Formats: sequence, C-alpha cells, structure tokens
Amino acid sequence: MKKKEASQALNGVVIADFTQLAQGPWATQMLGDMGAEIIKVEPPGGDWMRHYAYGNLFPGGESISFLSFNRNKRSIVLDLKQEKHLQVAKDIIAKADILVENFRPGVMSRLGLGYDEIKNINPRLIFCSSSGYGVDGPYADRPGQDLLAQAVSGVPYFNGSKDQLPVVTAVGMADLLTSLFIVQSVLAALYQRNETGLGQKIDACLLNSILSFHTQEITSFLHNEEMPERSGKGIPNPWLGAPYGLYKTMTGYIAIGMNSVKKLAELVGLKKYAGDKYDSNNILDNRDEIKADFEKVFITRTTDEWLDILLPHDIWCAKLNSLHDMKDDKQVLHNEMILEYDHPKIGKIKTPGFPVKFSSSKQQIRRVPPTLGQHTEEILREFSGLSDEEIKTFK
Repeated sequence: MKKKEASQALNGVVIADFTQLAQGPWATQMLGDMGAEIIKVEPPGGDWMRHYAYGNLFPGGESISFLSFNRNKRSIVLDLKQEKHLQVAKDIIAKADILVENFRPGVMSRLGLGYDEIKNINPRLIFCSSSGYGVDGPYADRPGQDLLAQAVSGVPYFNGSKDQLPVVTAVGMADLLTSLFIVQSVLAALYQRNETGLGQKIDACLLNSILSFHTQEITSFLHNEEMPERSGKGIPNPWLGAPYGLYKTMTGYIAIGMNSVKKLAELVGLKKYAGDKYDSNNILDNRDEIKADFEKVFITRTTDEWLDILLPHDIWCAKLNSLHDMKDDKQVLHNEMILEYDHPKIGKIKTPGFPVKFSSSKQQIRRVPPTLGQHTEEILREFSGLSDEEIKTFK
C-alpha cells in the first residue's frame, strides 16, 4: 500500500499579510512554511525591504533581505488610499483566518481597516498588530526599530567587555523574537477559535519581546537592583564567571561552556587551579585572571586537538565555526538547515531551512519570494468580486 504523503500543518489557513521589514514578514513566512496561504498586500512601491538589503546585495535586482523573509507568499499591489483597492483589501480580509500588520499604531484604523471595523466583516478573524513599543503609551507614536527597542530595554549592558561600549546584537534580536511571539500567539488564538467560533485582537511589540526574552537576566537584576559588572576579558555574560567564554587556539577559536575550573585545568595541564576551591563552574571573584591563564594554554594547540582531549571527558566545548565552516558542518547538513531553491530572476538561492520538524506533517518551499505584484491577477480572481474586464483595468 502506497504511503500517504504528509500534508502541511496549516493547510487551508489563509493569512492577510500587511507587514513590511522583518518581524512581521518572518512571522508570516514561518506560517507559510507550515502550509498557510499567505496573501502579501504591498503598497505601490512594495515592501520597504525590497529597497534595502544587507551588504547592498541585490542579485537579479532583488533584495537579499526581502528574499530572506518572504518565501511561500503571493504578492498583490494595492493602494489603500484608493476606494477600489481598499475594497479588494476588505475582500481578502473577509476570507482570511488571520491578519498580521506592523504599521505604526493607528494607521490601519485611519485606513478603515482597524480591528473594530474589520471584526464586523469577519468576526472569526484573528487580527495581530505588531509595533515598536505598544499600541498606546508615551512611546506609541515614536518610530519603533530593533536597535531602538534594544536600547530602551537596557539589555546591551549585559553584553561586551568592562569599560567598553555596551553591545547590541548583530542579528535584529527584537525583530525576530517578536516574529516568534506572533507565530505562537496567532496559533493559540486559532486553537481558541475552535472552541468559541470567534477571532480576537492580538498586540505584539519589539520592546515587550526583548524584555521577556531576557527573563533570567532582568529577574536577577530586579532581585537587588545592582548592575552586574561585565568582564574585562570578554566573558560574554556579566553574571557568569570563569572558565566560560571563547579562547584562541593555533587554528581558530574554541568555546568553553560552564565547566569545573579544577577539572578543566587538570585536562589542559594548568596546575595552578588544582585545589578543591576551584571545583566550581562559575568562579566570579578572579574570573579575568583565570580566563587569562587558560588563554595562555589554549593557544598552544589546534582547536581539533583540544576537542579530542576535552570531549571524551564530557567537557562542554565546541569549535567556533566561521560562516564558511558552518555551511559545511556535519550537524548543520544532517539537520537539513541549508535549503536551496530556484528563483526566476536570480537562479539558485541558498537560505536557512525549517528549524522544527513534524512527525506527521511537512514543511516545504511551495513558492519562492514573489516579485512585486506578481500574483495580483490570480488573487483578484480568488478573493474579489471583480469581473474579467475590471481585473484587466485594475492595475
């Protein structure tokens, strides 16, 4: 008997995607990866991210940043200031299960597409808004962007070395954390709708997401309200002690996690820390001195030599991969975390794969990131009441 092909977890779920930039588009892309039908509604100029790209990379004229966040979607261009286009947006929303938008607070309402207006059209709709600081309050009208949210949260003071600038992350942490919270929240609301038959309004924001993510660090600070002192030797967390951190070797770097200083010292031949008082994996008092001593030892061998010595003793350690190393890493390849697809304007594109595996459903790239307005005609045929003649003249 032929095995039935696995379906996708969100087959049949329709999402009206009014998002731009990163946090909204990555959230809807993840939902699309799980099978949802994503209708990306773009303004005449397109998603802001179509005109910006990391490293100014525009292969085939397409933004590498836009490509990163917009697979498994169809694109329609609508000028929401025009009544005919606004009506098409309402037609799409009327047939949608979920709407996600990340305009500044109040914009959707001014367009006539706020939750109070839309719930009358589609009471089953789950309406998710994402903003910088929240839908109201003293910062609600300020521009909300990842770096700004990190700054307001205070968390850059957890990163970096003593007496140096606080460090913000290279990845847009606030943006992408909000994406994850959007996904889990709309799926929870979808589950609740099965019980109540009704949708609801969900509000996410960058500031809340990054504060929530740092729950351990902020709880620790709130316990006594004392700022933790950052290490002068690059230990990457102000609450952690030796031997935690990165160490240079003859061939690169090795990461050493939370291990007994005594046990690690014995294995690397550092006799200075043989006493029982060093049988701790989080020594704070003289952590920079300890780290400096370990640095002198780790530089004497290659990374692979150290891994061969340490891993058999269950030392928490790993090679610090370069990005070139990462793409060929055996575990990365085994996990199928680098996917490749063919784009009609670019050719082959590689991108990170699906992070979660399902036992009885699948994730797949059904659609490559769309060109601007690529699916306008077919979306109009499926969602609007326009005639063939009206569709011809719509653009």
